[in-house]
Amino acid sequence: MARIVIVGGGTAGLAVAARLTRAGQSDITIIEPSERHFYQPLWTLVGGGVVSREKTVRPEARYIPRGVRWVRDAVAELAPERRTVTTKSGSTIDYDFLVVASGLEMDWEKIPGLKDALARDGVSTNYLYDLTPKTWQAISSFRGGVALFHMPGTPIKCPGAPQKIMYLAADHFRRKGISRDAQVIYGSATPSIYGVPQFAAVLNGVLERYSIDARFNHDLVEIHPEKKEAVFRKTNSPEGEQVVIRYDLMHVAPPQRAPEFVRKSPLADPEKREGWLKVDKHTLRNPDYPEIFALGDVGNTPNAKTGAAAARQAPVVVENLLAALAGKEAVARYDGYIACPIVTAYGKMLLCEADYTGKPAPSFPFLDTFHERYDMWLLKRYGLPWAYWNFILRGRSVPFLHAREVAQLAAARAERQYIHV
Repeated sequence: MARIVIVGGGTAGLAVAARLTRAGQSDITIIEPSERHFYQPLWTLVGGGVVSREKTVRPEARYIPRGVRWVRDAVAELAPERRTVTTKSGSTIDYDFLVVASGLEMDWEKIPGLKDALARDGVSTNYLYDLTPKTWQAISSFRGGVALFHMPGTPIKCPGAPQKIMYLAADHFRRKGISRDAQVIYGSATPSIYGVPQFAAVLNGVLERYSIDARFNHDLVEIHPEKKEAVFRKTNSPEGEQVVIRYDLMHVAPPQRAPEFVRKSPLADPEKREGWLKVDKHTLRNPDYPEIFALGDVGNTPNAKTGAAAARQAPVVVENLLAALAGKEAVARYDGYIACPIVTAYGKMLLCEADYTGKPAPSFPFLDTFHERYDMWLLKRYGLPWAYWNFILRGRSVPFLHAREVAQLAAARAERQYIHV
């Protein structure tokens, strides 16, 4: 039995646990099978040959807050009607409140030939820790031909990652003087390079600069590894026309979905084929089981799945959970904020920030972040990792990123106290 159970010890789960303990809560249990914690946003730079993958991993135990019970096991079943969580080892844990921050899983089988292709030279993905060095090996050994970069149509974590590594590869080819021998193709199931017009305009310029052949509305449906062929379906073709692209190098972003124990639970959103957990997009509370909250990649909120979103959601969940514990109304609201730091070259980055309105939501009003910037590259390489390990996972707001968040939470807390005086 635990007063509060948190499923998942990733960014979202640890941030919530740390903030709860800082608020004086006890009797908290985290269920997380991995003994390693990864800072995944740096995997792009690992694949680009800038950072060693060892710099992106630390012991999970170092970030479990003192006093929080850690169950080193995977979840097998969620039974919200009984308020229980069952682990794969057979243990059953009762709870009063549940926070699901389990992340997502790779849907390897959705694309026939994908797993076989990843076992061969020249094909990799930055979505797996073990394969990130292989991405750099493929890029650095490339001497010419077709370099294919894939973006799926399903929601994925860090949706900018497939184009980030493409830009680094294109910049590497330019620096090595082999751009004329390289045809860089972006096969994307999405209709455009980015959903916010202000940032799309900049990124379209990046595509033009590198002479990248961007093929939008192209959904990868199969790979023929022995022939080095990728089969795409044109999503805007009524007849489902298919296009075959032969590649010499390929980076794949696997389709992704909610973990099986979420998809098979009553918490899954029936309107989402990937089984994302249903929550109110502002309070992050499940509408059917008010004692359950969810945040991070597993939720069905209509925003991109980024680490910045999880970091911004964590204090909202904590404020609303504290209110629920006190029998008060949940008034903290998540505005849909996401940040996607898109590396466009070695030494350049475009910081894309937006919210539910679909409009830019910059954190640095004193900087023009609508251009590629060297200081944003430094933020990506050094500032954000430092903030992650020392602030976000410790339950602290990042001073230079979360001024707006702090103001919003202070207002929500004041409103909650005023309502229930």
